[in-house]
This record gives sequence, structure tokens and C-alpha cells, in this order.
Amino acid sequence: MLELRDISFDVRDDNDQKEIIKHLNLTVGEGKFVVITGPNGGGKSTTAKLIAGIEKPSAGRILLDGEDITDKSITERANLGISFAFQQPVRFKGITTLDLLRIAAKKKLSVSEACSYLSEVGLCARDYVNREVNASLSGGELKRIEIATVLARGTRLAIFDEPEAGIDLWSFQSLIQVFERMRAATHGSIVIISHQERILEIADEIVVLAEGSVKQHGPKDQILPTLLGTPSAATACARLDKEGKA
Repeated sequence: MLELRDISFDVRDDNDQKEIIKHLNLTVGEGKFVVITGPNGGGKSTTAKLIAGIEKPSAGRILLDGEDITDKSITERANLGISFAFQQPVRFKGITTLDLLRIAAKKKLSVSEACSYLSEVGLCARDYVNREVNASLSGGELKRIEIATVLARGTRLAIFDEPEAGIDLWSFQSLIQVFERMRAATHGSIVIISHQERILEIADEIVVLAEGSVKQHGPKDQILPTLLGTPSAATACARLDKEGKA
């Protein structure tokens, strides 16, 4: 279980102190699929980076299964089972998909084992296992390979920051199917930062984050109707959904 207790995060902007996260409290239960949504600039990506250890809170504590990880590095958190997927996956010239999966799994996976992870994310393994993770791959292909590495790690907590960013409609539809399979297969927790209604629809819980704090948090069936029932939220979902199709 992940707990964020009274988390604040400040940055200095033109000699002024700006509070990005304000006394945020959040719990992500074991095995839960949680989507964090809300307006741009509300602190969603910052919260994800705080969990992963990319940023450090100005105040408050972060606990994983009761262990205080506030001061632990990205590497230490990764070793504890926290995975983070960026909006734009990193490309690795000279590193093959097989290499990347072996690094993620921390063992020398067989080609057959690597292929099973690629198949889980809807990729034809023989076409990808020996390909370099470089500019020859599309955004959708990179996203799915990145998810395959998360599966290979057997992570306790997987965090995805706007995974729909920069991918086409076909890739997005495939991505939804991948997350549905991941949701069914994983024994860990999943946290996704997203505006997309179709991702919100497969969540267990939805968190609405705005102005640096949690405004709503509850079961999908409770929170989603309140989002879709407001003109601003419905407009935002429609606009962002359209962007995902572009």
C-alpha cells in the first residue's frame, strides 16, 4: 500500500516560492488500479514524480507498505518495486528490446520468456525482440515495450504519466487493451495520470487533483459521473479524447 501523508512541494520561480503540491494526502491500496485526473497545472505529474523519487517533497512523508521511502533515491525505490513510465518513453540506441527486458527483469531472460512479455502487450515478438529501442519505433510501439518491461520487473507499484500522450488512435485503442490485460494480471498496484475517459472507465478508483490537492477520491462508479456531469469536465474529456485520436 502506498501512502502520501501531508505532502507539499515548492519550487522557486523568479525569486518567488511557488507551492505546487499543498498538504496532499493520498492512499493507493494493494492491487488497486487508480487513475489521477484533473486540470492542467493541478499537480498530477508532479505527484507521480514525487512517488517515483524524481522529485523530493518539501514536507510530508511517503510510505510503501509502512516503510518510509521519503528520502530514498529513484534506484532504491525501483529496487523496492516502484516503476515509472514517462509521457515520452526513452529511446536507447544500440540496445535491443531483448536487452531492455533483461535489464528490467534483472536476469538473463530466454528469448521465449522475453517473447511472452511482448505478446502480453500485443506485439508480434519475432518482429520486435531483436529490434533496437530507437527512433525506428513509433510512440505506440515504445509505450507497449515500456509496459512489457514493467511486467518483466514484476513491479509492486507501476506509475504511468499520461501514457496516451503522442500516440495515434490505433495505438491508443491497443494501449487500452494492454492496460485492461495488465489490470487483470497484475498483483501490484497501478497508478495512471490521464484525462482520457476510456482510461478512467477501467479504473478501480479515480482521484481528482487540482490546485495541488485532492479534491475527490473514490470508486470509479462514484467519481466518474460527477466528472462527466459537469460541462467543463465533459468538454475537457471530449477535447483530450479528440487529441488522442489525432
